[in-house]
Amino acid sequence: MESEQRHLLVRFEGEDLGHGAHVVLPRLSLALHQGERVALLGQSGAGKSTLLAELRRRLGEEAAWCPQHHGLVPQLAVYHNVFMGRLPEHSALANLWNLVRPLRGPWREVAVLCDELGLTGLMRRPVGELSGGQRQRVAIARALYQARPLFLGDEPVASVDPHQALRLLDLIDSRHTTSVVALHQRELALSHFDRVWGLRDGRLAIDARADELSLTELDALYPDAAEPAGSPPPGNDDVPLPSPEALPCARGRP
Repeated sequence: MESEQRHLLVRFEGEDLGHGAHVVLPRLSLALHQGERVALLGQSGAGKSTLLAELRRRLGEEAAWCPQHHGLVPQLAVYHNVFMGRLPEHSALANLWNLVRPLRGPWREVAVLCDELGLTGLMRRPVGELSGGQRQRVAIARALYQARPLFLGDEPVASVDPHQALRLLDLIDSRHTTSVVALHQRELALSHFDRVWGLRDGRLAIDARADELSLTELDALYPDAAEPAGSPPPGNDDVPLPSPEALPCARGRP
């Protein structure tokens, strides 16, 4: 089968993931293959960040990382925050000099990224003066600047509108062969990604191709949502959401 022929990057086989003695995701079994674009869904606290942290640990320098809370230095300019994506590649002296007088090559490279991300003209502006959406794009720029084959993102498009989110995901795809992105936009998960991992109640409830899933199945990952996306319109509220046991966790890879 096609996915089995792809290079295996990471496999979990009945493993417990968590923090110290606290297990968040018990007996987790799943695999990530090269070339896959995976949407990671689940309520806050479902274990998405825990899974991403373990993927990051195992993939090491192969994966670019975009954290949920950006991890930017507000006092530094956009350029310097993006440059930090490759900080280890330069000597301490070069990095110190770069704080005072930006290096010519990196400046050009970061400028290209900023143009693509709609940050033109903001290279010298302190990140603390930017809007939430602009800071989100700076964090993505820093991850892209790492120039690694895989992209791991913890809600990297949470602070932008749907149109911008699609553009940013397209840009991420153009620069990375494989990605795992945590998000809450279920429609985007079905339209943009080729695989979905869904977490609920401390377990992997969904591991299936996006084209095999429906919004109703994804809505079941969010039982606390008052009006989940994809819920039936008024007059059809007698259509039940599937129970966790009905979710397609048993669907095999194609």
